[in-house]
Amino acid sequence: MNQQEEKTKALIYCVKCLGGRLKENINFMEVCGTHTVAIYRAGIKQILCKKTRLISGPGCPVCVTPNEFVDKAVWYALQPKTVVATFGDMFKVPGSESSLAEAQAKGGQIQLVYSPLEAVGLAEKHPDLKVVFLGIGFETTAPLVAYAVLSARKSNLHNFLILSGHKTVPEALEKIAANPLLNLHGLILPGHVSCIIGRRPYDFLAQQYHIPGVISGFEPEDILESLCMLFKQINEGRCEVESQYRRAVPEAGNQKALEIIQEVFTRRDLEWRGLGVIPGSGLALREKYSNWDAEVVFPARINKPRQHRGCICGAVISGLKEPEECSLFGQTCRPEHPVGPCMVSSEGACGTHYLYQARGGFYED
Repeated sequence: MNQQEEKTKALIYCVKCLGGRLKENINFMEVCGTHTVAIYRAGIKQILCKKTRLISGPGCPVCVTPNEFVDKAVWYALQPKTVVATFGDMFKVPGSESSLAEAQAKGGQIQLVYSPLEAVGLAEKHPDLKVVFLGIGFETTAPLVAYAVLSARKSNLHNFLILSGHKTVPEALEKIAANPLLNLHGLILPGHVSCIIGRRPYDFLAQQYHIPGVISGFEPEDILESLCMLFKQINEGRCEVESQYRRAVPEAGNQKALEIIQEVFTRRDLEWRGLGVIPGSGLALREKYSNWDAEVVFPARINKPRQHRGCICGAVISGLKEPEECSLFGQTCRPEHPVGPCMVSSEGACGTHYLYQARGGFYED
C-alpha cells in the first residue's frame, strides 16, 4: 500500500468513526456540481453512516439558468446576421420551446467557444455579424467575461455583445440556509467560486444560521477530509466556516478578479431555477458598458417562458427532491434526450445520478 492509499484509508476510517458518533440524523449539502460528480464517481455516499444524508445543491450554473435565458439565447441564434457564442454545456439545454441545438438545426448560427476572448476574436473576424456571448456561471467565470468586455471596449468593437446570466453564490446559499424544509446541519462549500471570493463571504452561514461549512477541494480525498471536518465540528459543538482547500483559496479571495468584476458588473435581482428571484444575486453590465449589453442594444422578443410538464429540476436543484423521484428520470428524460437542464449538464444532479446510480464507487468496500 503506497502513501496515497494509506491516506485515503485513514480518511475513510475517520469519516466512519466521526459519523458513527453522531447523536442524531443530520443533513449535509454539497453546493458545487463538480463535488456532486466527484462524490458519486468515487462512491463516497456508500461509506457514510445511515445517520448522514448528503444532498446535492444549486451549484451547477447551467442547471440554475432559467428557461427565460435559454429562450432569449434561442431567439438571438435565429436572427439574421447574428451568431450566439457559448460554452458547450449550454448547447442542449432545453428552453420553453427549443434548445440551441434545435435552433441550429433550423438554421440558427451557434458557435461553441472555450473562452469569452474567443468570442471577441469571432466578432473581430466577422464585423458584419453581431456576436452574442452567453455569460453564464458564478464568480468563477465572471472575471473572464468582464475582461472580454474591457477588451472589446479597448478595440472599439461594437458587434460583440454579452447576454449576462451571471449569478453570485452567497446570496443563493442564504436562501438555502433559511429554508426550514432542508434542515441543514452542514455545507460542503464550492472550491472554484471560493478561489475568487475567498472564505469570509460565507461567515454569515455560521453566524446567522448556525450552519457550519467547509470549503473543499475536488479530489475524493479532499471531500473525505471536508466531511471529517464537518463531523468534528458537530461532535465538538462548534459552528464555523473552515477551508480544507487552503492550497488554492485565499482568505480574502482574488483581489484582481474581484476588482474586474466590480469594474464591469453591478448587482441586480435575478431568477434562479428552483429558487426563484434572489435579490442582489445577479450581475448585469454597468451603464458605462451598456454598448456591449445585448439586453440594451438588441433586446430579445420572447413569449412568456413555460416549464416542462413533469420535470422537477427546480426541486432537485433546491435540495428538496432526489432525481429518482422524478417520473421522467431515466424514462422520457435521459442524457441523449434531456427534458431538463439537470440531465444535460456534466455537473447536473440528474445526469450524475443516471451515470453512477447503478455503480459502486472506489470506496464501496
